[in-house]
Amino acid sequence: MRHTGAWVAFTTAALVAASGCGTEGVKKAVKAVDKADAAMAALARATDRTEALGSAEVRMTTDTGTSGPIAMNGTYSWGHGYAFDVEMDTRAANMQAVNHSPTTHVLFVDGVYYYDVDRFPSGPYQGKDWIKVDGSVFFGKKGAQALSGDSGSPSASMKGLKYAKDVQDLGTQTVNGRRTTHYRGVIDSAHMGRFKDVYGEGSPMGKATGAKSILMDVWVGPDDLPVRLKEKIGVMTISMDFDKFGKAVTVKTPPAARTADLTEVIEKQRKQQG
Repeated sequence: MRHTGAWVAFTTAALVAASGCGTEGVKKAVKAVDKADAAMAALARATDRTEALGSAEVRMTTDTGTSGPIAMNGTYSWGHGYAFDVEMDTRAANMQAVNHSPTTHVLFVDGVYYYDVDRFPSGPYQGKDWIKVDGSVFFGKKGAQALSGDSGSPSASMKGLKYAKDVQDLGTQTVNGRRTTHYRGVIDSAHMGRFKDVYGEGSPMGKATGAKSILMDVWVGPDDLPVRLKEKIGVMTISMDFDKFGKAVTVKTPPAARTADLTEVIEKQRKQQG
C-alpha cells in the first residue's frame, strides 16, 4: 500500500507538471483517460457481440484508389469460418468481358473466390460458367492464411482496435436511420497482428495500397452491434453497412463440373505484369 500510494502521488505530480494548469488540468487529464477507457470498453462489447453472432446482411463498397468504388451486397458469415455470398457490380469490377449481367454473383469459401460468369462457348473450359481463383493470388500465401478461419470477419477487424492508438469517441451520429456512437482509431503496422501479412509492408496488398497503418471508424448502435465499419488502408477504402445480424450460414461452392480453375493463369499474368 505504501508503494502504491507513492506511485499515485508521483503520477499526480507528473500530471500537474505536464498540464501546467494545476489541479484543474489533472481533472481534465483524468477525464480524458476515463473517456478513452469507456470507448475501449464499448468497442470490446461490440466486438464480443458481433463475434457471438455468425452472419450479417451487408452493403459494402471497396475503393482501391485506382478506379471507382465497387459495390457488393449480400451475406457475410464467420461462425463456421469466414465466407461470403454477394452480388457485385460487374462494370465497376471490370468483369463485363466475361459476364454480361449487370451484377456478378461472387462466393468466398475456404480462402477461394468463385465468380459466376457467362458460359464458356469453346476451349478448355467449354460449358463452364464459374471461375475459381485462390485467394493467395491476391494476398500471397501468408495473407491468404491470415484470412482463413474467421480472421476476415468484422469482429476480427474490430479486435484490432484494442491495439489502436488514440481511440476517439466522436460522439453520436445517425447512420441508416439509427442512432450510433462513432469511434475512431489508428492501427499501425507494428500492431496489425495477422493482418500485417495481408496489408503490411512487403505483402502484395501492401505494395498495391502503400499502407503503413489502418484508420478504422466504427459506428455502434445502442444494441452494442456495429452499424457501419469503415477502414482506410493506404489508398484503399472499405466501407461496410450492416443491415441485419443472424446465425452462421453455410456458403456452398458451385459444382466442380461447372467451375474453371484460373488460379495459375491469373497468377502467371500478375507476375508478367510485375
